[in-house]
Amino acid sequence: MKHGLKRLCGAGALLLPLSVWAQPAVDDLTDQSSNNFYNQTAARESGGNLALFNQLKDNQREIQQLRGQIEELRYQLEQQKQLSQERYLDLEKRLDTLASQRREAVDADAAASVTEEASATGDQDAQSGDQGRDAYQAAFQKVQAREFDAAIKAFEDFIGDYPNSSLRANAHYWLGELYSAQSQLDAAAKSFQTVIDDFPESNKMPDALYKLGLLKARQGHPDESRSLLDRVRNDYPESNAASMAEDFLNQSGN
Repeated sequence: MKHGLKRLCGAGALLLPLSVWAQPAVDDLTDQSSNNFYNQTAARESGGNLALFNQLKDNQREIQQLRGQIEELRYQLEQQKQLSQERYLDLEKRLDTLASQRREAVDADAAASVTEEASATGDQDAQSGDQGRDAYQAAFQKVQAREFDAAIKAFEDFIGDYPNSSLRANAHYWLGELYSAQSQLDAAAKSFQTVIDDFPESNKMPDALYKLGLLKARQGHPDESRSLLDRVRNDYPESNAASMAEDFLNQSGN
């Protein structure tokens, strides 16, 4: 029995080391898994940072482009402002020139009219007790002095004070000229129309038709303007007003 036990122990002694050392090897994946996780995380973070960086660069580029466009628009706006100011100044200068020419024309016509009308109406006025001739000439003196507001009042007073004067048609005509020179277009049109309606035999009739025709064009009524100017040419073909009406219609393309 001892020999059997010894044999058993001997066999066990031989088998034990094999059973112990023959256990399967187990790799420690803890560090490896952690490294893979961190590496993947780092890769994702790196990729995300790169995308943000690229987006930031794109945004900066767009901002620079927008700034450039803003500067360009600001420059263009300044140029437009300067151009508009220059155009305004040029227009104002031309309007001043036209206004000056208009005043000079009124003065010249007034000066010529004093002599002409005094000669044409002298005999008739003398027979009727001079019927406000002095007041009429005093109104012209205010026109010559470029006291237009005072001249308007003087002519209006003359019309009210001398209802039977043969110079009333002329006074209405010059009121139309004065109102027109001051851009009081409705009042000017009314004065010219009064000459046409109430004094058809007056020597101011063709001039009143011509001036009212110009005024209607200025007010934006081309059909009425042409009708009046045609009337001047047809009814008073030998007058200076007819020649001026012809010139105006040719220049305006009518």
